[in-house]
Amino acid sequence: MKAAAAAIPAANRSRAARIVYDVQLLFPVLLLVGFGIVMVYSASSAVAIKKYDSHYFFLKKQALFALVGICALAACRHVPYRFYRRLAYPLLVTALLLLAAVLLSPLGVSAGGSSRWLGLGPLRFQPSEFARFALIVYLAYSLEKKADRIKEFSIGFVPHVAVLGLVAALILKQPDFGSAAILAVLTWLMMFVGGVRLFYLGSSCLLLGLAGAYFISLAGYRMRRLLSFLDPWQHSADAGYQIVHSLMAFGAGGWWGAGIGNGYQKLFYLPEPHTDFIFSVIGEEVGLVGVLAIIVLYLMIIWKGIRIARQAPDLFGSYLAIGLTAALGLQICINMAVTLGLLPTKGLTLPFLSYGGTSLVLNMAVIGVLMNIAAAAGPAGRGAP
Repeated sequence: MKAAAAAIPAANRSRAARIVYDVQLLFPVLLLVGFGIVMVYSASSAVAIKKYDSHYFFLKKQALFALVGICALAACRHVPYRFYRRLAYPLLVTALLLLAAVLLSPLGVSAGGSSRWLGLGPLRFQPSEFARFALIVYLAYSLEKKADRIKEFSIGFVPHVAVLGLVAALILKQPDFGSAAILAVLTWLMMFVGGVRLFYLGSSCLLLGLAGAYFISLAGYRMRRLLSFLDPWQHSADAGYQIVHSLMAFGAGGWWGAGIGNGYQKLFYLPEPHTDFIFSVIGEEVGLVGVLAIIVLYLMIIWKGIRIARQAPDLFGSYLAIGLTAALGLQICINMAVTLGLLPTKGLTLPFLSYGGTSLVLNMAVIGVLMNIAAAAGPAGRGAP
């Protein structure tokens, strides 16, 4: 009787473990998404009234994206993460086809001199965001599968770089140099974690740097961005315009900010205030204190992701968690660094805060995957005592 009585609570605990959501991960994400909706409205209302004759155009769409993102998070939380192991190649092939469709099909949508979206009526989808997830899944699967021979050049290094090259080549044709560079850093990081020899990784970094310099030199606008990054005030009327007004926004914010809705730079001075440069609007309206609070929320997510990777039940889960966490961390750091003038201008959204359906939905799906890995690890992975 005692054994039977003990079995019932154990079964209940097991059932609860299958449906529980990791609060340490969910809380900062939902807080950022909610605050992001408010800031998207604040940053975009002037642009929306001018272009669409409605203050609420971007607000309504972002709220809808957030709802879809929550559904994606819930769905991915309940899909066993090991299922992605079987989808490694199908996801990769799908990503390559979508990237090719951007360039070759009539569904490709161009804006600002780049072709980075697929359009289906009023909906737009950015395949490079999906390609990032597909590449991470492939690398996690491949690194686990080849763990015993990962030190060999032809096994642990060449195949992964070849796949990266194929994906990056299609992204560079859009052109989107920044996204290709992020994928390269992710691939190198995951190979390092997987145990690929440091000699191969280190020596190839030189070749990668030379290739990056070559691609920068090919495009005049990239050179102008680099020069404006080195001295934005000297180029404040052209290539340095965005950085100058971004820095002015942060400077005007002070400690406590001008108040939500009271920012000045978003009024047609700062380009893309609700997407790439929403962090600048946040800095102006909520000040240094608000910016530091957002950074703390991001650090909570990254810390939790690293902890999940360390406590994952198997190598695939560990590699998948570290890849997804690193992708989020890179996107956060690059966006913030660009808005603060620490990196050349790159069109990249700020996770959970910037306006954009593809980025928001996929990033929330990533959180769901991380939660599933944590749940599979048991109480330790979920942070329970």
